[in-house]
Amino acid sequence: MSSSPISDKVNLRLILVSGKTQEFLFSPNDSAADIAKHVFENWPTDWDDEKVSTHSILRLIYQGRFLHGNVTLGALQLPVGKTTVMHLVARENLPEPNSQGQRKSGKTEESNCCVLL
Repeated sequence: MSSSPISDKVNLRLILVSGKTQEFLFSPNDSAADIAKHVFENWPTDWDDEKVSTHSILRLIYQGRFLHGNVTLGALQLPVGKTTVMHLVARENLPEPNSQGQRKSGKTEESNCCVLL
């Protein structure tokens, strides 16, 4: 992955829940699943206490949304030659697409009034 110029790559700064960070270079054609596998196979030594048992549970979060395994960096229109920040978490399953909407609509009572003094 390091044979082509850095300007052709997307620099991903991955942040763990603990706050530890590490940067990796990827091609715009790499998918979220490719990235998870690469990171697992090249797990940073300073992340050893947080190593997971398999790459298949690693999930990327970009702009507050979980990325599905087949989504490429190019599809996200990430700029090459620049650094993009994503979170990396261990999670067995992705949440259902409507789970946030259902949670919001499940509220029974909500007041939108305010008191002026």
